[in-house]
Amino acid sequence: MPLHYLYLILAVLAETIATTALQASQQFTRFGPTVLVVIGYGLAFYLMTLTLRYMPVGIVYAIWSGLGIFLIAIIGWVVFGQRLDLPAIFGLLLILVGILVIHLFSNTTGH
Repeated sequence: MPLHYLYLILAVLAETIATTALQASQQFTRFGPTVLVVIGYGLAFYLMTLTLRYMPVGIVYAIWSGLGIFLIAIIGWVVFGQRLDLPAIFGLLLILVGILVIHLFSNTTGH
């Protein structure tokens, strides 16, 4: 796996942790989760800048935000009990399909 994909995966994970902590921070009233939000987003953006050395910003952002949306929706459902209806599940699957199309068929991803 190319190093820039590792950076991107780690950026997605850092963003996912930060966004989960954002929910847990209860509008920044809990110190621990609030610190995790700041550190997680800072790390996510730093790792994205490393990825941008190898891939175009539009592709990086599409993959980063798409995977983040998908993972946060799953975490919201599993951890916070937030319900997903059929249209939401279908939309999330379309996001995954879009990411796969970019990765498998686009020459701009740098793989």
